[in-house]
Amino acid sequence: MIKNVHGHAVASLGTAIVAGRYLPGAPMPPEPQLGEALGVSRTVVREAIKSLVAKGMVSTGPKVGTRVLPPESWNWFDADLVGWQSQVGLTREFLRDLQELRRLVEPAAVRMAAERATVADLQHLEAAYEGMRHAVVEGGDYVRHDLAFHQGLLRAAHNRMIVQMSKALGPLLRTSFEISTARTGGARDSLPLHRAVLDAVIARKPARAEKAALVLIDGARDDIEVVLASRRRLPKLDAPPRLLRGQ
Repeated sequence: MIKNVHGHAVASLGTAIVAGRYLPGAPMPPEPQLGEALGVSRTVVREAIKSLVAKGMVSTGPKVGTRVLPPESWNWFDADLVGWQSQVGLTREFLRDLQELRRLVEPAAVRMAAERATVADLQHLEAAYEGMRHAVVEGGDYVRHDLAFHQGLLRAAHNRMIVQMSKALGPLLRTSFEISTARTGGARDSLPLHRAVLDAVIARKPARAEKAALVLIDGARDDIEVVLASRRRLPKLDAPPRLLRGQ
């Protein structure tokens, strides 16, 4: 129960900051006022503020109280923060930054995967691809398998820094996949692009794998642009997974 109260307080304050109800540089209300608004004790508020400090969202100090930091200081690899942004509304700038990050990291990692992937890595990637194919043909949770595929590629690079990044990138990648597959036919059209990446990794062709990864990522970017242009409601990360009906 205590964890639930704490988590609710962190989420309420974090969402309010992301939504712009507390502006960067401006002081947040004092603890008693926040506690009254949230229906929790000052101790809970204090612990929630500590959590937000750890996420880079606020700073505290004597005589200055708690102040909101600019978004550039926030830890965008934090799953909670990504979820709050999803609830408030994913911006074009957020999605642009995400796609640029993917374009910088993933192709290089895929090149390394083509050189270093183990038999176990390739089996994992084949299983993830088969899950994607099954979801397209028979129906099911495509995004879960898509995420497993991309994180598997990052792990197959066998670089400790990239492996750690694959864990941090999880919520960000899921955000991208949820949106790109929201386009009608998006998941079906991306299957051969995923297959091209996997085949190049299996064939131990680093340059071909890297090029195929770029094509895949740019295709996802184009799908996201189509979804944004349609002005349809974007998926939220706390919503149940959207299941494909099959082709």
